[in-house]
Amino acid sequence: MPNPEYAAYKAVDPYFDLIRGALGGLVDGEHFFDIVTDDVVYEVLYNFPGWPRIIQGRPDLMAQFRGYGDNIALQSADKLIAHKTDDGRVVVIEYEVHGTVLATGVKYDNRFCSIIKIENRKIAHWRDYMDSLVAWNALTALAR
Repeated sequence: MPNPEYAAYKAVDPYFDLIRGALGGLVDGEHFFDIVTDDVVYEVLYNFPGWPRIIQGRPDLMAQFRGYGDNIALQSADKLIAHKTDDGRVVVIEYEVHGTVLATGVKYDNRFCSIIKIENRKIAHWRDYMDSLVAWNALTALAR
């Protein structure tokens, strides 16, 4: 049964489901937040207003993602390519997300590449790359 604590993150479920599926049996837990360590480091290698470059710890990661759903509702995540290295301790994933910017109704389609380090069957470190210009254009577009 899904954890009711995660209901607030419904808008991000396509992303969470894609990540959980990409990691399969390499990690333990059902939901994205179940498969990260308590002291996870989530690092983004882009500057984007309102999103910190480094998020440390599961509680802060949960707080940051809670706000994501206030701005963008994801409809899907796809085009997954997973590269497992170092006996599954490092996974590189490429994928796309598709959604709508809630304030304007503008469509949001972006590409990502994430490098994930796994320790003791949990995500210990995440390094993320995305097309920042696509995100900026979608979030700053005028309502149509």
